[in-house]
Amino acid sequence: MPRINLPLPEKVLFRTGLTVQIGDINYGNHLANDAVLRLCHECRMRWLARHGFSELDAGGAGLIMADAAVQYLAQAHHGDGLAVEMGADGIGRSGFALLYHISRESDGRSIAKVQTGMVCFDYAAQKVCRLPEGLGKILQAV
Repeated sequence: MPRINLPLPEKVLFRTGLTVQIGDINYGNHLANDAVLRLCHECRMRWLARHGFSELDAGGAGLIMADAAVQYLAQAHHGDGLAVEMGADGIGRSGFALLYHISRESDGRSIAKVQTGMVCFDYAAQKVCRLPEGLGKILQAV
């Protein structure tokens, strides 16, 4: 069975700590697959906020997640403290990829690697637009 193998962020743009909440747990009593994307979303929102941005206005453009890939590596459970590291890759004219590495703080075990494809979007015109210069600078900073 073929498996995806996502890269780790080469340069970490942002780190944050999150805790697995009861709503993040599935019937198998571990971190649910949909919760992994929510954790990445929270990381992305905190990173944007640190720069005075939001997903509706990231330096003059909105952001839309166009695709996502998740590589599950280990289980996480209710109450686990997680470290989420995020980096960028494939920065282009109107989009970029964000790479996330989620690990358990207590033992450093990798829980998941995630990639989200982000596209810059002009919500007023309802069309894809250019990557704002300010956003491009923070994507390349480290």
